[in-house]
Amino acid sequence: MPELPEVEAWVRELDPLVVRAPIERAGPAHIATVKTFDPPLRSLEGRTFGGAHRRGKNLVLPTADGELVLRVHLMSAGRLRYHAPGARTPKTPMFRLTFTDGGELVLTEAGKKKRAGVWLLTPEGLEAELAHLGPDALGLGPERLGEILERERRQLHPLLRDQRALAGIGRAHANEILWLAKLSPFKLSTDLSDEEVARLAAAIDDDLSRALTLREAGKGDTIVYRIHGHFGEPCPLGHDTLRRVAFEEHTITYCPTCQTGGKEL
Repeated sequence: MPELPEVEAWVRELDPLVVRAPIERAGPAHIATVKTFDPPLRSLEGRTFGGAHRRGKNLVLPTADGELVLRVHLMSAGRLRYHAPGARTPKTPMFRLTFTDGGELVLTEAGKKKRAGVWLLTPEGLEAELAHLGPDALGLGPERLGEILERERRQLHPLLRDQRALAGIGRAHANEILWLAKLSPFKLSTDLSDEEVARLAAAIDDDLSRALTLREAGKGDTIVYRIHGHFGEPCPLGHDTLRRVAFEEHTITYCPTCQTGGKEL
């Protein structure tokens, strides 16, 4: 699933592009993709976007008049791309916006599970939809992170992925961050020392900032992820072989020497 660095990189790419021309046509859209019906998508037609922003893992495109907001969540396999006027575009995307200059904003989704979503909301409706989100993970700092860790006694890996606790981190970057912080994925949040909290806060910023820089440069997963997806390979620090704990829909990758005192989970 695209996480904070990927979504932020797309937002920075889209921001100067979606403001170039008014929207000529909103749609067509797959019935599984559009999650709202009022206001209708056609309400966007004739309006201009005021830019592109990010809230957690959500792409947010407000109209310049401040009346409407298009929210997009890509889930696991969605991709949102701007296509310049005259460029070839997918024939049957999940969602399409056409601008008056011929440019198009196109949402595609690989695989059979159609989970990506598009919402057209008022600004007040957007705030209600995203009110559950915790603070943005990037730039959180040790003091605020410590408050979140103390709030409830939970294992670190699922806590980092909980968008209600802090927004933007998913499975992949939870693996990366905990390896960088040298903390066990299953360590309880309330058991961290002040030094470990500071280390975790620094690892969150270091990993997400590094990944954002690489994504903006067009780098793929094999470069961005140092341990996620590298199960069975040597730890980048040369300490051990990377191990994993497999669940139905995700895996936790870790280095026993770096993170669990040599213990294989």
